[in-house]
Amino acid sequence: MKVNGKVIVVTGAGGGVGRELVLDLLKKGASVAALDINEERLNETAKIANNKEKLATYICDITDVKAIDVTLKAIVKKFGVVDGLINNAGIIQPFINVADLTMKQINLVMTVNFYGTLNMTKAFLPLLLERPEGHILNVSSMGGFFPFPGQSIYGASKAAIKLMTEGLYAELIETNVHVTLVFPGAIATDISKNSGVEMKAQPEGEKPAMKMTEASDCAQQIIKGMEKNKFQLYVGSDSKMMKFMYRMSPKRAIKFISKMMKGMNT
Repeated sequence: MKVNGKVIVVTGAGGGVGRELVLDLLKKGASVAALDINEERLNETAKIANNKEKLATYICDITDVKAIDVTLKAIVKKFGVVDGLINNAGIIQPFINVADLTMKQINLVMTVNFYGTLNMTKAFLPLLLERPEGHILNVSSMGGFFPFPGQSIYGASKAAIKLMTEGLYAELIETNVHVTLVFPGAIATDISKNSGVEMKAQPEGEKPAMKMTEASDCAQQIIKGMEKNKFQLYVGSDSKMMKFMYRMSPKRAIKFISKMMKGMNT
């Protein structure tokens, strides 16, 4: 679905990839409803975009079904229709093992990442089905198809998004709504800070374990994939590499990444 002239909803629009998605969509001629739970960061996105005609911002907690319904009505009142939904919002867990996580930490990650995506999808799908052409794009993660020690619950939440989105694709094949599933690798964003997760500082002069993709580059690839109606999109050389390694030998690939991740736990 070409985004020019379309109305696209973007979650997690207050920074990182979400902010870059908003900016790139506006450049391509789309109107954007930008959602985030953080008012300050959302206002910063609006200030950078400087496009009051085609951008509207909404403070919304995607774990709250009633809040989503209120936001949906406000978006329809503003733009009249919704053509696309990009479920980008998400958080990570502390870099600790499952045994050391509290149930509160576990529930928060699952609620924001999986149920937040599900809530938004269920709310907006009826509107998309009414359009000549619609699109749902859900952001999973490299951790959604490949296990990372110290991020097992985050990975489980993203794996849930993967399976749900693949099922959604199957259910909507004969409709006007396209479905895209994205697997980003390591992206240079503030997701750790925004998730309330502390990370060990990178020793000076030491190279990171994995090359990170810039948020702007990630956003451009996502929109390009959306416009080509791709079913699956792997963003970053690390995501593509781990996809290949995991298919070749899951056990060996897991041992490899465990060695690479050693020392990241706080």
